[in-house]
Amino acid sequence: MTIDLSIHSFSLWHHFAHAPEFGPIAYIDLAEKLGFTGINLSLNNPNYRHLGGKEPWRMDEVRTRLADSKMSLEIDTSGTDPNHMKELLNVAHRMNALSLRTYTRHTGTVAEMMQKTTADLKQVVAHADQVGVTIVLENHEDFTGPELAEIVNAVNHPRLKILYDYGNSQMVLEDPERALGAVLSHVHSVHIKDHVMVSAEDAGHLTVAGVPMGEGFLPIQALTRRLYDAGLRRFTFENVWAYSARIQLGRVPQDDVNLGEGSFRYLKPPFDPARIILDQTQFSGAELVRLEGDALLRGLASFENTLAALNISISRQISKNLTRKA
Repeated sequence: MTIDLSIHSFSLWHHFAHAPEFGPIAYIDLAEKLGFTGINLSLNNPNYRHLGGKEPWRMDEVRTRLADSKMSLEIDTSGTDPNHMKELLNVAHRMNALSLRTYTRHTGTVAEMMQKTTADLKQVVAHADQVGVTIVLENHEDFTGPELAEIVNAVNHPRLKILYDYGNSQMVLEDPERALGAVLSHVHSVHIKDHVMVSAEDAGHLTVAGVPMGEGFLPIQALTRRLYDAGLRRFTFENVWAYSARIQLGRVPQDDVNLGEGSFRYLKPPFDPARIILDQTQFSGAELVRLEGDALLRGLASFENTLAALNISISRQISKNLTRKA
């Protein structure tokens, strides 16, 4: 029972922002040292975020570096505008990426967002097929599992699949296990992460907050088991320490969701910054880099223990030297 395990560049977003000389090649070097079999790279802004720029030489440098180590690549963007999607599909093809992650940026009612997203994706799936890249639509703080599945069923093309995120259904007040059940037959990729809830009384508004893997309330073992049993063999680890998001306006708790219970349990103050940060402006860049590195390594060790409990191994074993700073 073996899986490939990639790491997402969001796991080190403060390193990219604050650590001198930390760019995509340093990120790949670190991922390889930690034993990951691939990376996810965020290109989710006009300057292609963690690639560091739009120049073709940057794309080629990353592709060559990954090929040298036989590591896989998936890339991220956002929005479903057809022209934008075709541009990023071409980038994914040039970089030899397996997939292109996106999520909707349409606004309006849920029905309007679904209709516009569906119409956009119908215009780009043929191009995705032409370049050999799978589009994965993520449950990214916007749609419930059934809503996301309805979009994919409406487009009805083998180059459109779903990226299931372990925690993002919470932003629409949907239970993570129920969300997975709705999308399981379409899942191509996953983001493994851990969350807690913080009450409006303690955060100013009802908040989902990222914590190191194993230090939150998501059912990590149950979700991983279910995905593995369904045939998934490539997982992406995402350290989301210091991330937080509000509940989407207009959403009410879905069936089986009781705020303050289960995956929606509240973490109460005082808050240890090693576990949770709600206001990053209170910390220096150097402090954020140090805490992020520590959170990554603790979370990685925790997930390795989860896999061991499930009798699942990683195809390239994670380094045991988890005391090394990220």
